[in-house]
Amino acid sequence: MINVGVIGTGWCGGIRAETCAKSPFVNDLHIAEIKEARLKEVVALKFAYVKRSIEDGTIGDPVSALVSRHITRNLGKKIGGRVKLSPAAMEATHDIDFVLWCLAPRKPVKVYAQEVRKIMGPQYNVPDCVWIVVTMDDGSAFTIGAGWVLPPAYPNFSSTWIEVVGTEGALMVDDTHRDVYVTTMQGGIQFPISTMPGESVGHVYAGPMAAETVYFLECVALGRQPIVTPEHAKMVMQVYQAADLSAETGHPVEIVVEEHPAEATSLV
Repeated sequence: MINVGVIGTGWCGGIRAETCAKSPFVNDLHIAEIKEARLKEVVALKFAYVKRSIEDGTIGDPVSALVSRHITRNLGKKIGGRVKLSPAAMEATHDIDFVLWCLAPRKPVKVYAQEVRKIMGPQYNVPDCVWIVVTMDDGSAFTIGAGWVLPPAYPNFSSTWIEVVGTEGALMVDDTHRDVYVTTMQGGIQFPISTMPGESVGHVYAGPMAAETVYFLECVALGRQPIVTPEHAKMVMQVYQAADLSAETGHPVEIVVEEHPAEATSLV
């Protein structure tokens, strides 16, 4: 049995906390939350195949990868109105993490990013979207596009498309979550299983965040090494920080990935 602490029970933190509360591996659950009402409320991989296809040589040596992630402005306003972080930090992080994990042990050496501010900028002072190009140390490259301004006709809709191209083949992943939808006269079209963390369906969460949390709990409880290391997590942060710096300056940014993270420097 293990003890777990969850600091902050916002949208995602609440899912983590509820998943931990239901896990047989968790003995004590400790929650740090400054909002009393929220505290009371909370208390009351399909993707591994991509990595395997690269590691076992199915698609040959990686050449390029593309991930396009878009969510509706309903979610964008929920996120952008709460914290002044860019889509690189709040959206593209998931995809940077995924692609770097798939391409390991290759490491990023240069980042170039461009962002657009037409919708969310005037109201929340955050970009509408960001497109990031990352060059790896073996010469391969990947592009991440992340935006949160799709029309509100699709409440909570999150759509992700993935392409990985290698010297001997290619792999496409359709993670658009359009297979289940409900349409009503009042609410229009809704995709109930389409948000990034997932929707609550009865007593379970239909989405990846609960499964991710359960996996982490199992690793801790059973003494297993998680598939993502702390060093990898630091590298992901370096890349999205470099993307923000590149978008701000308009120049590519070189990054040096070491055991102890180094600072990004702009190529002016």
